Amino acid sequence: MDAQVLVVDDEPSIRDLLAEALELNGFSVRTVSCGRAALQEVAAERPDIVILDVMLPDVDGFTVARRLGGHGPPVLFLTAKDEVDDRIRGLTAGGDDYVTKPFSLEEVVLRLRAILRRMQPPEFDGVIRYADLELDEEAYVVRRSGRPIHLSPTEFALLRYLMINAERVVGKSQILERVWDHGFDTDSRIVESYISYLRRKIDTGGPPLIHTLRGVGYRLSSTP
Repeated sequence: MDAQVLVVDDEPSIRDLLAEALELNGFSVRTVSCGRAALQEVAAERPDIVILDVMLPDVDGFTVARRLGGHGPPVLFLTAKDEVDDRIRGLTAGGDDYVTKPFSLEEVVLRLRAILRRMQPPEFDGVIRYADLELDEEAYVVRRSGRPIHLSPTEFALLRYLMINAERVVGKSQILERVWDHGFDTDSRIVESYISYLRRKIDTGGPPLIHTLRGVGYRLSSTP
């Protein structure tokens, strides 16, 4: 299936029509008839995208979109209203696009696919980047400000873990679990040693990126 779609409309004929058309185009579809049910369904099933009618019997679509907030799935509004003010209201309420009734099923599918494409993260090129630091996993190369830095395999693995957790504090136990073999007899002092090795190579000739929070752990950050 391409994606899971939640269709929210109080007209059974429209729900059935959209469900059939979307399933024929490879989508997985669930349907509900009111705003409250839509909020419950999103919380329970976490669909990839929502087709949301504005005129609902309990809570209007604009309110539903606002309640979903910025962390909810993208929303394609579906409504009979075609005024500019209504379009603006829908988009400012958190909608990603707007289709008016009567609608073309082909247009709905195309707009859904366009929204989903926009939501996809850019293709990963194998290079992890933070500030002026680059770690190329495929070439096994680290650079800072374009300057190559030679790291041992363990230093490379430790730096990678810090970079994928940039701006977050990671504790010594987390580092030991992720960077060192579970069967290897280690204690926290080896983490301190390798952090020191990394600092000498990474933080030489530039603002420090590796910071210690005493009693807590370490953080890769461009600010102290």
